[in-house]
Amino acid sequence: MSATHPAGTAPIETVAEYWNRRPCNIRHSPSEVGSRQYFDEVEERKYFVEPHIPAFAEFNRWRGKRVLEIGCGIGTDAVNFARAGADYTGIELSRVSLDLTRRRFEVFSLAGRLIEGNAEKLSSLVAPASFDLVYSFGVIQHTPDPQAVMSEVRNVIRPDGEFRLMLYARDSWKNAMIEAGLDQPEAQSGCPIALTYTAEDAREMLTATGFDVISTAQDHIFPYVVEKYVRYEYDLQPWFAAMPQKMFRTLEQRFGWHLLIKARPC
Repeated sequence: MSATHPAGTAPIETVAEYWNRRPCNIRHSPSEVGSRQYFDEVEERKYFVEPHIPAFAEFNRWRGKRVLEIGCGIGTDAVNFARAGADYTGIELSRVSLDLTRRRFEVFSLAGRLIEGNAEKLSSLVAPASFDLVYSFGVIQHTPDPQAVMSEVRNVIRPDGEFRLMLYARDSWKNAMIEAGLDQPEAQSGCPIALTYTAEDAREMLTATGFDVISTAQDHIFPYVVEKYVRYEYDLQPWFAAMPQKMFRTLEQRFGWHLLIKARPC
């Protein structure tokens, strides 16, 4: 396991403060924060830049099922689970993020249970063995004790449930750029904890907490010129612009930043 800061060197309060200052994806739209237009634009941009997310989540598959999301952020995946008919519960450490998710559910007249809390203490927040899907996209690598979260997930998932999570991939283009001092894990600098994992790291941690890994895959290289992207312009970096699409997809599937994992309780 690798990290910008080793596991446990930043307290959970510091992590919460970081995400309260700038919730993930909060600048995905220039419209009035909290408006219907704002939320629509946030969703459009998120899935434009990360088109693999809907296929990984399979929102429609969970209609009528109990879904728990660890780290719902400002609620983009959350509303899609709810729209698809899932019985949705979201846990979020950042109060600022959770307030936006609550607003989002109100704007779109959606039902869901939204809880402020630390996923390392999940058993104190939700009932044991009660969820068909536990889903967490890009969250667990930011907590001081990721293995504690996975142990807690094992407590609250149904015996026939599924755990889908994304962790940051150590063997990735982005991590190579970070190690070279050419990039950072998050858009906002100073992320207190951002762990990276190999597929074997993830498998060992999940096995130790009572899961069998079904599959692992890698995806997502951010290809845009950052200075233009922040102005909502989508010009590719010259080296990616010159690359055939099939070659770029091959690169993503080998060196993508997102390690996509599906697991089941054993």
